[in-house]
Amino acid sequence: MQTNTNQSQPLIFCLSTYVKGQLFMRECARLGCRVELLTLDRHRDADWPRDALTHIHTMPEEMSAAQIVNTVMYLSRSRRIDRIVALDEFDMEIAATLREHMRLPGLGESATRFFRDKLSMRVRAREAGLLVPDFIGVFHHDDLHHWMQQTPAPWMLKPRTDASAIGIRKLHNPEELWPLLDQLGDRQSHHLLERFIPGDIFHADGVVWEGRTLTAPVHQYGKPPFQLMHHGGVFTTRTVDRASVPARDIPELHQQLIGALGLANGVTHTEWIRSAADGRFYFLEAAARVGGAFIADVIEQAYGFNPWVEWARIEVALARGEQYALPKLGTDYAGSVLCLARDAEPVTDHYDAPEIVYRMQKRQHAGLIVRSTDPVRVLALTEEYARRFAEDFLAIAPAPAKATA
Repeated sequence: MQTNTNQSQPLIFCLSTYVKGQLFMRECARLGCRVELLTLDRHRDADWPRDALTHIHTMPEEMSAAQIVNTVMYLSRSRRIDRIVALDEFDMEIAATLREHMRLPGLGESATRFFRDKLSMRVRAREAGLLVPDFIGVFHHDDLHHWMQQTPAPWMLKPRTDASAIGIRKLHNPEELWPLLDQLGDRQSHHLLERFIPGDIFHADGVVWEGRTLTAPVHQYGKPPFQLMHHGGVFTTRTVDRASVPARDIPELHQQLIGALGLANGVTHTEWIRSAADGRFYFLEAAARVGGAFIADVIEQAYGFNPWVEWARIEVALARGEQYALPKLGTDYAGSVLCLARDAEPVTDHYDAPEIVYRMQKRQHAGLIVRSTDPVRVLALTEEYARRFAEDFLAIAPAPAKATA
């Protein structure tokens, strides 16, 4: 029997193979929605906001897309699903498949590809007139040979659909490529080759409503994510000076990119590199999700809004046919310092700057967030604390070949 649904109490059905999105689910529930979650069996007892969830459904880790569709369709017999939301990068494709299957609004399979496939997003960004490091898809080997002859090394061999720096290899000569392609076998076409451009890396985290980016705060990484993933180190990011060139130029590039990629509503995370050679900004990555590594918390401290919360408000507004408005923005600056720790429960009490506003409580991790009205003070603290974290806490683990939940 079909359960009656009140338009004022829509059902937001969330998918996540990682433990994240708690703020999103809590905000949906606070706004009066019913919220259900489908996650992995291994996360059944994880730190989910159980008081905000109507149901938690779990599934085995190795289920196929067809099996997941069957599972959700079985559940839909007794509940009317209004919105499907992928809380993690790696759930976006199956969420798109479910939307297509149920004819629900939101990103479909083709649109999702622009935010998951590094080759697709680069082609579209270049077509839109944005600067992109020289790249080529791994298809015809003669084309690859010619491209390497014409494109100065080093190059990055990148999986097309992994997140962050997972699976990326840095190459310095053509002889390094061919054994890797042999190892990849039939998976080699799921990669691209890209020219490595040295420079500073920035990220913009946008809120999009009706095709317009309402805001896109810009932050700068300390060490590049690739370097941290493959060589270890302390992760930092910080709000850039709002009077700086990156704060002025990157939001415009972000808006141009998101328009080209076709996202109408939601949140976005894009990454850009300012070339050390020519000072221009080149597009690196785009995602239709909240940035990881506590980036949302840094944005909340600096700008007064949390992307998880605003994403929930957008989804609820869409489900109810209402309008969405961005809250008033703050004007502070914030930065984070984060690393994998040697100790199970590292103690950060001896870090005592008055600007510290958050201390991470996560097993085998040390982390802090600082906030100030002065961007120079935030930069000084994140740099100092990164050096001290490396001495006090830092543990280095091998880079994962693929994402693990």
